[in-house]
Amino acid sequence: MTNAEAWEKTLDDLEQRRARVLEMGGSERVAKHHAKGKLDARARIAHLLDEGTFQEFGTLVGGAEAAADALVAGSGLINGTPVMVGAEDFTTLAGTIAPGSNSKRYRLAEMAVRNKVPLIMLLEGAGFRPTGAHYGRTPTDLLAQAQCSGKVPMVTGVLGPSAGHGALIAPVSDFAIMSRQGSIFTAGPPVVKMSTGEDISKEDLGGPGVALPSGVVHNVAETDEDVLDEIRRYLSYFPPSAWSYPPVYLPDESTGPRATPELLNIISRENRNTYDMRKVLDVVFDGTDWFEVQPEFGTAIICALAHLGGHPVAVVANQPQVIAGSIDTDAADKAAHFISVADAFHLPIVFLADNPGMLPGGESEREGVLRAGAKMFVAQTTATTLKLHVTLRKAYGFGSMVMSLIGYDSQAGVFAYPGATMGAMSAAALSSASNARDDVAAELAEMELQASYLSAEHMGFDELIRPDETRNALLLSLQRGLYARQQSPEPVLRTAIMP
Repeated sequence: MTNAEAWEKTLDDLEQRRARVLEMGGSERVAKHHAKGKLDARARIAHLLDEGTFQEFGTLVGGAEAAADALVAGSGLINGTPVMVGAEDFTTLAGTIAPGSNSKRYRLAEMAVRNKVPLIMLLEGAGFRPTGAHYGRTPTDLLAQAQCSGKVPMVTGVLGPSAGHGALIAPVSDFAIMSRQGSIFTAGPPVVKMSTGEDISKEDLGGPGVALPSGVVHNVAETDEDVLDEIRRYLSYFPPSAWSYPPVYLPDESTGPRATPELLNIISRENRNTYDMRKVLDVVFDGTDWFEVQPEFGTAIICALAHLGGHPVAVVANQPQVIAGSIDTDAADKAAHFISVADAFHLPIVFLADNPGMLPGGESEREGVLRAGAKMFVAQTTATTLKLHVTLRKAYGFGSMVMSLIGYDSQAGVFAYPGATMGAMSAAALSSASNARDDVAAELAEMELQASYLSAEHMGFDELIRPDETRNALLLSLQRGLYARQQSPEPVLRTAIMP
C-alpha cells in the first residue's frame, strides 16, 4: 500500500465531514430560508467578498450535530483588502451561540486586530444556545470585539432577527446596517412575553421602524444583497486599520479644482429661507455618489463619507431644511459618534455650518441637549485628524463651537461667506430677548450683517470666500494639510471623558 492509498480513508472521512458542514441546517431549512427572499450564511459571505477569496476556519466546530456550530467564519478580500467575516447561520439551531461558536467569534476579532484588518459580522441568530454547558472563564467574543474598537473598522449587518448576546456587536460597531427583514433586540418576543406579559412582534420590537429612530442601527437597505453591497461601499472609504491612512483615488477630471457657481442658486442669501444641504455636497465634492450615515436619525445634521480631490473625507453639515439647522440631541449624538470614527481612521473632517445654535425649549432640555452637545464638542475638539470648516450663512453660540468654528482648534482651513453671521445669538433673537426698540433692532441687524467682515479683520477666519470658491478653498487646504502625514499612522489615544 502506497502512502497515498494509506491516506485515502482518512481524507475521505474529512471530506464527508466537510460536505455535511456545507449543508448547514439541511436542504429543507435552507430552502425555507431562501423562500423568504434571504441568502443563507454562506451565500452572504460569497456575495460580500471578492469571488473565490473566502478562507474558512473552525469548520468542524459543533461536530455532526451543529454544522460549523451555526457560525460560518473566516477571512477574505473586499476590493483586494483582507477582512475577517463571521455570518450567523439561522438554518442551524437558529444561529444560536454555544461555547464553540463563541470561541470562533472571539478568534475572528482577535485575528482582525492581530492582522490589522476590518471585522464584519452578519447577524441572524437567537443569542446564546440553552445547552446546559457551563461557560466558566471561556473568552467572550465581546471582549475581543471591544478591543477592536478604534483600531480596525467594525461593521455589522443585521439580516434577520438578532437577539441577546449576539446582537450586542451592532452597537459596539462603527457602522451597523440592516435589511428590511432585519430586527434587533435585547430579547425576542417569546422572552418578552414570558418576562413582561407584553405581546409584541419582532418587527415592532426591533425592526427598522424601531432600530433606526433609536440609533441602534445606522442605515437600512432593502435586501440581503443591498446590505452587503453597502458594506463594501462603506469600507471603501476606510483604511484597513488605524495603522494605515485612507485609500486615495487616482486623479481624474472629477478630482481636480473647479469653481462652484451652482451654490449661488442653491444657497439662499436670506437666513430665514431654507435649502437642501445635500445639494451643496453634490456640488462641492468629487461626485454625487457620497455615502450618508444615519440619514433617518438626527436629521438636522448630515453625516456623510465623500471624496475631495480623490481623498476620502468625513462631512458634518447642518441641514437648514430640518428645524432650520438647529442641533438637537439626536443630531449631536450622531455627529459625535461619526466624528470619533472618522478621527480613529484618519479621515479628514469637513464641517459645513449653517445653524442658529443648539435647539432650545423644554422638550429639548428634557432630552439632554446640553449633554449631547457637549459630547459632540468633546469629540470634535479632541479629534487629531485634519479639520476644515466653512460657515455658509450663520453659526451661533455653542452651535458654532461644536461645528469647529472656534479659534486655535488646530483646523487646517477656516472659511466663511461674506455676510455670514455669528455670535451668541441672532439679532432677531437678541432684539426679542432685550425688548429692543425698532431703531435699536435695526442697528443690531446691520451689525449682524457686518459681523463676517469684523471677524475677518480680527483673523476670525483664514479667509472670506465666495460660494463659487468653496470647493477650491477646501481642496487646496486639504492638499496642504495632508503634508502633515510625515510619519506612520497609529491608533488615536483618547484621554477625554465623554459626556
